[in-house]
Amino acid sequence: MSNEEVYDLVIVGGGPAGFTAGLYAARSRLKTLLVERLGFGGQLLTYEKVDNYPGFPEGVSASALIELFSAQAFRFGLESRNAEITGLDLTDRVKTIHLADGRLQARTVIIATGCAPNKLGVTGETKFTGRGVSYCAVCDAPFFRDQEVAVIGGGDTAIEEAIYLTKFARKVRVIHRRDSLRAVRIVQEQAFHNEKIQFVWNTVVSEIRGDQQGVDGLMLRNIQNQQTEHLPVSGVFVFVGMQPNTGFLPPEFERDAAGFIITDPNMACSVPGFFAAGDVRSKSLRQIATAVGDGATAAYNAERYLEAHE
Repeated sequence: MSNEEVYDLVIVGGGPAGFTAGLYAARSRLKTLLVERLGFGGQLLTYEKVDNYPGFPEGVSASALIELFSAQAFRFGLESRNAEITGLDLTDRVKTIHLADGRLQARTVIIATGCAPNKLGVTGETKFTGRGVSYCAVCDAPFFRDQEVAVIGGGDTAIEEAIYLTKFARKVRVIHRRDSLRAVRIVQEQAFHNEKIQFVWNTVVSEIRGDQQGVDGLMLRNIQNQQTEHLPVSGVFVFVGMQPNTGFLPPEFERDAAGFIITDPNMACSVPGFFAAGDVRSKSLRQIATAVGDGATAAYNAERYLEAHE
């Protein structure tokens, strides 16, 4: 072992799962460091308001919620650092975490890196990203005030973001490849009763078009009759699923078909001493409430792992 400082626990990711794990570990007096590549919050940064987290009858702003998470964890001594993780060394009992600007050592690691939006993979998507193509309505909706926009997808996020967009856009067209939505009923009801939202069923995007100014329309294809049409819009908001942020992980980590980390009920990964929590983990529901539960469970069992390997 080198003479470098060794942490009891390093948590990778600063969203709800990461901060909950940090809170539990810090309260247990483990020497704990939370590493976040960008800003604290994870997927929370892409939302304006949270209505389904217990304890807030009127809802709570996403930014306020992550500030509460972080302040509580820091009060118990959680350390943090902004850095990008580039790889892991699994050969020794003490794990080495490689950073873009150095390295860290830890006896246990919790991976809470979350996930990122899937892309459509159609012509024009990359070209117009940031110039009409967006994956975050809260971030970019104000740029489309009084304009017509499209939302691609039919799940909770797509429909919630479509509803949010109606605060700014003149009209929101939801384009979905099926003939029914996958969003929860209450969200569907809100969308169906919103006069600004129009649904385009059984349809996919085949191309995103535009000019030097940005997006000016979509080429659509009806998957039932194969007919195509051009839909004039100024913005395209894509919500077609997520992919896990696991590019830095070596192949020893067991994952499901979509690439999410497989854990046991204790949040333990297939590699001893590593745990996973939150959206990066293979599970049926990705919500703040489940991320918090994962984080607490992972921290508890990381501590048990340390006790067993003293």
